[in-house]
Amino acid sequence: MSALRPEEGAVFDFSGRTMLRIAGLDRVRFLNGQVTNDVRKAAAERALRACVLSAKGRIDADIFLVVEGESFIVDTEPGTGETLAARLDRYIIADDVQVEDVSDRFALFHVLGPNVPVIDGSRAVRATRFGIEGTDLWLQRPDYASAVAELSTQLSFCDEACAEVFRIERGIPRAGRELTDEIIPTEAGLEASAIDYAKGCYIGQEVISRIKMSGQTNKRLCGLMAHGERSLLEAGMRLFIGADAKDVGWITSVATSSRLGKTIALGFVKRGSQAVGTELTARAANGGSQTDASQVEIVELPFI
Repeated sequence: MSALRPEEGAVFDFSGRTMLRIAGLDRVRFLNGQVTNDVRKAAAERALRACVLSAKGRIDADIFLVVEGESFIVDTEPGTGETLAARLDRYIIADDVQVEDVSDRFALFHVLGPNVPVIDGSRAVRATRFGIEGTDLWLQRPDYASAVAELSTQLSFCDEACAEVFRIERGIPRAGRELTDEIIPTEAGLEASAIDYAKGCYIGQEVISRIKMSGQTNKRLCGLMAHGERSLLEAGMRLFIGADAKDVGWITSVATSSRLGKTIALGFVKRGSQAVGTELTARAANGGSQTDASQVEIVELPFI
């Protein structure tokens, strides 16, 4: 799997993601009041990325939406269906809206590369999940096994470990890693992919609009490349700068990239220390010793 270049052609199995159906006559108006993007831009043939926020503008969920008949299908991080459904239900007052967990009804594959297999019974939907155009293939769950067999004859599967390395190489933030209830979408670089500044009001919009007007965030997602062939980098390490070891951030995801021959990471760095080329020291959150420290350099995203 180390030689695989997913952007040239690969399949990702996303069938384990949480899937919710949002239906009802008021579904468009309701969802537009809940998410950062304009759901009117979602279509049957193109998925839309958006975030569900708290009133403080912090991320409750990172989602993709696609139109299916008279409803939306939302997919998000595995195992979050109950939490997201409860978050949406909280704001259904007198709306004609129904939220249903349909995770057990669908299979979902994402295909990268120029050749998208034709699978009987599948629905092809354009989606940008790794910062590049790809195609989601939606199927009914009973067709899962036959779809895996058919896809395997035409493309290589990028398994969970492969997908995680590729995600980090592409600089894509993930729920539970970079995207938590402590992070505002603009801090994670989601302005272009998940935010519509011209749409109507939604929960958390005031914070997002204020940041856009100021043009500043307190921290920003950055790419980090370790020095040397060996590195002790781990998620959760703190980042320090200068002789006085000022704490300026933390690491969220780490991968060993065989294509780059380097250990790479994603992390948040505070304003004033984010310039490409800046040298930082990574240490365990408890401080660690000098021998446990790793030197990293801020680089442009994506890595590849």
